[in-house]
Amino acid sequence: MAVTKTMNDNDTTSSAGKLAEELAARFLEKRGLSVVTRNFRCRGGEIDLVCRDGKVLVFVEVRLRRNAGYGGAGASITASKQRRIILAAQHYLAAHATADPDCRFDCILLDASTEKNIEWISDAFAAN
Repeated sequence: MAVTKTMNDNDTTSSAGKLAEELAARFLEKRGLSVVTRNFRCRGGEIDLVCRDGKVLVFVEVRLRRNAGYGGAGASITASKQRRIILAAQHYLAAHATADPDCRFDCILLDASTEKNIEWISDAFAAN
């Protein structure tokens, strides 16, 4: 008896998220950044991409929204989400940084799963 796995909404969301992160990584690499780490997770937060832009360490949040009825991709990066990203960045730096590097937080926004619809917000928010 063959078992067939059906794709549910979580699988679809996960697949779309992975595709969006891959598109974002390629987009940033074409613009001179190098991807250092993908999907860094710690208790309380996650960073989609950690990149280098020269000497600057860049923490990148990738947001895909296929339905603008919820405010588009940018609207989903709330103050609470920013705090979780900053927390994860602090954990990343504590575990990986040998010095105190210059850092910034960028956002890659996609409203569709294509590279032509990417909006890059460099230095989107700051750790206060």
